Amino acid sequence: MSNDATTRAVVLGGSIAGLFAARVLSDAYDEVLVVDRDVLVGVSEPRRSRPQGRHINAMHCRGRMVLEELFPGITEKMIADGCPSGDMAGDVRWYFNGRRARPKDIGFLAVPATAPVMEHYIRERTQALPNVRFVERRDIVGLVTTADRSRVTGVRVQEPGDNQNEEVIDADLVVDATGRGSRTPVWLENLGYPRVREERTKIGLGYVTQHYRLNADPWKGDLAIIPVASPQVPRGAIFTKTDGGKVELTVYGLLGDHPPTDQEGFYAFVKSLAVPDIHDALRHAEPIDEPVAFRFPTTLRRRYEDMTRFPDGLLVTGDAVTCFNPVYAQGMSVAAVSALVIRQHLHTGAAPQPLQYFRDLAQEVIDPPWEMTHTVDLGFPGVPGQRTPKVRVAQAYLRLVQAATTVDGEVTGAYMRAAGMVDRPEALMRPRMVLRVLRNQPLVRALLSARGRNRAVVPAGER
Repeated sequence: MSNDATTRAVVLGGSIAGLFAARVLSDAYDEVLVVDRDVLVGVSEPRRSRPQGRHINAMHCRGRMVLEELFPGITEKMIADGCPSGDMAGDVRWYFNGRRARPKDIGFLAVPATAPVMEHYIRERTQALPNVRFVERRDIVGLVTTADRSRVTGVRVQEPGDNQNEEVIDADLVVDATGRGSRTPVWLENLGYPRVREERTKIGLGYVTQHYRLNADPWKGDLAIIPVASPQVPRGAIFTKTDGGKVELTVYGLLGDHPPTDQEGFYAFVKSLAVPDIHDALRHAEPIDEPVAFRFPTTLRRRYEDMTRFPDGLLVTGDAVTCFNPVYAQGMSVAAVSALVIRQHLHTGAAPQPLQYFRDLAQEVIDPPWEMTHTVDLGFPGVPGQRTPKVRVAQAYLRLVQAATTVDGEVTGAYMRAAGMVDRPEALMRPRMVLRVLRNQPLVRALLSARGRNRAVVPAGER
């Protein structure tokens, strides 16, 4: 435990989730230490411990709202430094089932930045906090607890490659933000606690990313082109302007249908997408690096909220709790909003109650996007999982929503607000929206149009 004069929180992992956590902890603790095995300060390139750092990096609407709340002015700074920007629904060319959604400004910015640059901006602002310090090049070995193992009082760390000398960092609170590879489940079991229950869904996702300079503007003023994978064509892409005048393309396939990394094969995969826009644009593109692959076999959710016992002085956040299918871009937004839940549990000055924190985290933050994206994943026939009547109804309605977006910008806006975690998914089920969705189905529109034409040809005196 830290001495009586000061309080200390230790964040394990300098991930974006860890940086958000450090920001809110800085308001409640005298000192906040961020421990990571990499060098962090001043780095704006991909890090070895973050393999996804070479790939597309997107923060949805709600996440960007929280980013601006916690770091006021950061969005303006990024744009001033050359990051492009545009409305998430009005300036992004979304395609569902090969058909373009009708654009509609919803007042929420997308500011595409490559992963290392986004992380650098957030880390720079976190580092500027006077009571936050980064402890770099430290492997995290394990937790330190009281004799009865009821409370975590610190962490054991060591320099990479040095297995002889351990250092203990005392803490009043430890927050695990080490991502999918979190060791907390193992540590808990070693301390005599039950192993946390995990849910995994095998999606077999693989994606490849490459960056370019373009000699022409394929967007015609838009910010990005995003054809979304569908059960009919389980391939998709995100093709966006990004920082430094670069263009970033990530192409993905599900269920083992992965893009190749040789240039010819990669272009052929792009050509097979449901829309030709991106392949056509690459005729005017100059690659500035080689295609790089990443594999994401399963989604993962650790159900800490179901545990009956958990040590005080320890919280878990970000991908260490839930790893979403990354093509939905939920991860950073969930990490951002999770930090607000941590803040809620600190506002009284009392030590947070972990089990109540995990219950609030599940209900307020994770459940809505998890259920929405899990429902979409189960729409691909090869993805294993239970398709209950509730899931099938949700899938059918989602297909109707996506079809309606192609003719009605209001539906596009509502869908993007739900996907962007601004509104809960239930907002798409409000009676007025359901009516709008149904009226904009092709068959219904055809019937209404035919009815209108028939009424128009009947002489006025015979009506």
